[in-house]
Amino acid sequence: MTEVANGAALPLPAEVLPHRPPFLFLDEVVEVTPGAGARGWWRLTGDEAFFAGHFPGRPTLPGVLQVEAMAQLGAYAVLVGGSAPGKLPLFGGVDKVRFRRQVAPGETLELEIEIGRMSARAGRGHGRALVDGALACEADLLFVFVDA
Repeated sequence: MTEVANGAALPLPAEVLPHRPPFLFLDEVVEVTPGAGARGWWRLTGDEAFFAGHFPGRPTLPGVLQVEAMAQLGAYAVLVGGSAPGKLPLFGGVDKVRFRRQVAPGETLELEIEIGRMSARAGRGHGRALVDGALACEADLLFVFVDA
């Protein structure tokens, strides 16, 4: 369990999400409003395999993995509160993606997600990824629910 400022304990990402290493990109969730939003982190050690090939001599976190990390945080926010019992949120689409800065080994990706409209079949969210308070990426995410 992760201890948060108000004393409440949040489940670890692996206790909520079906993702596992090497494809679990959410290290810690520090704040969540079930079904509405969350904040968390992905700490990049530099040992991640993708840095070796993206790009040799200038390792850079692939943008699609930034978007995936935001989506994992969104899934956490939806699943942790029981907003979608027996369901699994999957990508339905990504809109308005913008990359504002490169993310390098050793940096921490600060993740934020706001869940917008959500129905029994699908929902929307807006995610942001920051490094030291500077916007690295933002996107509008569409997710659909499937049976878990």
